Amino acid sequence: MIPADLSRCVVRAVRCAVDDGELAPAAAAPARVVVERTRPGGVGDYATPVAFQVAKAARCAPRDVAGVLARRLGAEPGIERVEVTGAGFLNFVLPAPSAPAVIIEAIVRDIAIRDVRGGAAHVLPADESGLGLRERVVRRSVLRLVAAEGGTERDLPDTLAVAPVARRDGDVVARYGADAAAWAMLAVPARETPAFSDLLLHQGEANEFFRVRYAHARSRALERNAGRLGFHQEPGDVDDVDEAAALLRLLADHPLVLEAAAYHRAPERLVRNLVELADALVDFHHRVLPQGDEKPSAAHRARLALADAAGTVLAGGLALLGMDAPERL
Repeated sequence: MIPADLSRCVVRAVRCAVDDGELAPAAAAPARVVVERTRPGGVGDYATPVAFQVAKAARCAPRDVAGVLARRLGAEPGIERVEVTGAGFLNFVLPAPSAPAVIIEAIVRDIAIRDVRGGAAHVLPADESGLGLRERVVRRSVLRLVAAEGGTERDLPDTLAVAPVARRDGDVVARYGADAAAWAMLAVPARETPAFSDLLLHQGEANEFFRVRYAHARSRALERNAGRLGFHQEPGDVDDVDEAAALLRLLADHPLVLEAAAYHRAPERLVRNLVELADALVDFHHRVLPQGDEKPSAAHRARLALADAAGTVLAGGLALLGMDAPERL
């Protein structure tokens, strides 16, 4: 099991508990369950508050609902342990993610994101003339996220609570460019005023926007250079090194980040995930190609597949934010 499977697994557990009479018939399974990475100091790898969603209809305390679900989910293949904490939070421990499964998930996810990009004309609102600049940017990104998760514009309120760009910042699009300005607008929660600085124009590691696009460009350069060396990617188990493990974990978490970003109408969650993923890819990319007289091996092909999946996810994430992902920088 990969983290992306967890929410579907939890929905199924609620449905089965109702069918078997462990929960009241009125406790219908929610259409979507948000599962997120446990915060530092928390229990397990992932957590969900689904018991609070179900408890009222089930006519019992959230912790009792969580106990019913924990017993069921603890028997699921691919889940090492389930614990109930606090008033009813479910916490999960999963085995280390499988590289081939994570890579395949990234490819499938990218196909869905491409469908959203291709259908942008009917995903985005036809008339935005009454909206401020930042509200347009935030709303468009939220709509793309919701569409990538199978929703439509009807799932959004008519307006979103969005703090505008401060007047002192002037014409930020003219000064920083449309993509860099949008990055600054989406990097903080919509209710907070975005901050702009000349770092947005700096092509170096101090600029997070540049780091994300640079990491994507490096992934594409690896693919080109591997082709010149006569080998191509092939999903497989990746060497157990710290850099590969960090990259795998972030790729495995990415579908959950997209779900949470769409559910909470919070593009800044995707922004943070892309920055972390880009930094992990840059740390890892020097291990991908053969060095010196080294011959291309299955390990190199597997590493290339992992780096390519990371680049694909970065490109898809930037597209959901409404930004380009250049192949060369």
